[in-house]
Amino acid sequence: MSKLPVIVSFGGYSAAGRSSFHQAYQRTVIEALPESEQQETILGLAVMMGQVSYVDGSYHDNTGEVLSVAEVAHRYRQEALDGTLVRKIGAEHFDVDAIPTHQKLSLSQVSGHGVTFELSKRQLPKPVPVEWEVTEVNNNTVSVVIQTQPDRPDPNILLETSYRSAVQAAGQLPDGFDPASLYPSRFHPRGLQMSVIGASDAVNAMGVSWETIVDRLSPDQIAVYSTSAMSQLDQNSNAGLLQSRLKGERVSTKQLAFGFSSMPTDFINAYVLGSMGATGSVAGACASFLYNLQMGMEDIRSGRRRVVMVGSSEAPITPEVIDGYSTMSALATDEKLRRLDGAESPDYRRASRPFGDNCGFTLAESTQQVILMDDELALELGATIHGSVLDVFTNADGYKKSISSPGPGNYLTLAKAVASATSLLGEKAIAERSFVQAHGSSTPQNRVTESTILNRVAGAFGIKKWPVAAVKSYVGHSLAPASGDQLISTLGVFVHGVIPGIKTLDKVAEDVAQEYLAISKDDRHCGEIPEVAFLNSKGFGGNNATASILSPQRTLGMLEKRYGKEAMERYKEKNAGVKSASNEYHLSALQGNYRVRYGFGEDMVDENEIELTNKSISVPGCGQSIDLSNENLYKDMVDS
Repeated sequence: MSKLPVIVSFGGYSAAGRSSFHQAYQRTVIEALPESEQQETILGLAVMMGQVSYVDGSYHDNTGEVLSVAEVAHRYRQEALDGTLVRKIGAEHFDVDAIPTHQKLSLSQVSGHGVTFELSKRQLPKPVPVEWEVTEVNNNTVSVVIQTQPDRPDPNILLETSYRSAVQAAGQLPDGFDPASLYPSRFHPRGLQMSVIGASDAVNAMGVSWETIVDRLSPDQIAVYSTSAMSQLDQNSNAGLLQSRLKGERVSTKQLAFGFSSMPTDFINAYVLGSMGATGSVAGACASFLYNLQMGMEDIRSGRRRVVMVGSSEAPITPEVIDGYSTMSALATDEKLRRLDGAESPDYRRASRPFGDNCGFTLAESTQQVILMDDELALELGATIHGSVLDVFTNADGYKKSISSPGPGNYLTLAKAVASATSLLGEKAIAERSFVQAHGSSTPQNRVTESTILNRVAGAFGIKKWPVAAVKSYVGHSLAPASGDQLISTLGVFVHGVIPGIKTLDKVAEDVAQEYLAISKDDRHCGEIPEVAFLNSKGFGGNNATASILSPQRTLGMLEKRYGKEAMERYKEKNAGVKSASNEYHLSALQGNYRVRYGFGEDMVDENEIELTNKSISVPGCGQSIDLSNENLYKDMVDS
């Protein structure tokens, strides 16, 4: 009997805010929420952005004035809305109008007679360039003549200057929110800072202490699968590593190690969970989150693991990454946005327009983490069930002309996901109570190819008007965590029953196939909560993935059929206490205390205390030993 991978917690941060307790989702549908939930959403953002603080049992503005929740929500609503989602790149990343660079000049262009200057002996480069004629002036100073010569390459100099970024919009964490300030970050790259705080959010929101889980299981029953697609690319990691020598600086001891794309997993294991369980990082470009979700799902199903954290983190808002994608004509530049709207100024808030008249995608930063458990353990612990992972399918595109162009593999993943869900739930449920979280990258090529795939699959399965959501219209394209952004939004839909509209649209583009699709700029209020959502992802290089996610209502119904009503009643009693602990963390986070878990060098295992026999390994601090007596799967292939 296969275990069902249920989602028992989720957390993270994106341009829409904090993921846990549906805060980020609520930002995207805020106009459709009751007033109390709107106030809570604005309150959480105002605290994140440093506009208000919680002191001595009350909220205060920066002058010390005491404010009620309603007053905070009213006074800071516009600032909270303006300081979230896709917008102009802020100075905390870099100055988009003055990015440092160098302009190459040849000395023959500077002066036909060469260049003469004096400098300290200590500043002489080693070795001295062959074009330099060096004469001693005194004990401390030399004179240098750089003379151009016909038989030698023309010497070049680099002139420090700056340039204006062609792309100035991105999906960024809320204004004023600094991950590095929440724990001793010690020169951590931004992407790894986000991994720490995102994983902490998921663990804290679970309502079951991580220590309780560790005490109950052996290390091998736990796993963490997380990654970044682009690795870490800021000055504390690979960018600093590659630029240091050219800038006349020294490489640090940490830049190379911090740059690995597996570091999001490594940081979670080493500093957040203290996990000695299974670990891995699968990079599948923009589908990376779903690739890791597939690993977690399969581990739970097979019984190899009982708890798996799955996630991705990406911090790609750097001049170099923007240059790279912009040179590929993949991004929405200021010039393209102005031409698209026939306007003098680009509309940064509407830079990402999936399935509309668009001109490229918009980069974003995000960290998203979910915790999966097998269904039996979740019931035993009383963990809150937010949904379950039915299937994840991945397929490549086959032969291609361009490695970055879309291909046929997405037909396979989406069709298999819909077919699998149909076999479980029936045609009526899929036709009437399902929706799609489209990849929706906001490129002209994607709007045609993906809409065609969605439309043809809908027609094949008898779906008349398939609701299509596109979360990148709100938070941008975060690369590896992009499917995680979709999942976080989906879990919000399962609770609130509102499918976010694609509000950046003027209208659906004429070349979008939509005979069987329902693409709208308006939020869609569902008559019935959807039973299943399909997360679709199309990554560079032919990395296609589609996941089917079941609602908590459908998941609980399946568990009752498996375990019976009495077991579910016992589960509900346990879950009441779990929800209380979980809600207590939510209240704490709304007050600005995010309880970031960061255990640098804490509770390290003394390897001399590991108990080892030929039957088991027992590790201090881990509840159960690791069994070494497993029967070999290939025993029938050798002589006994």
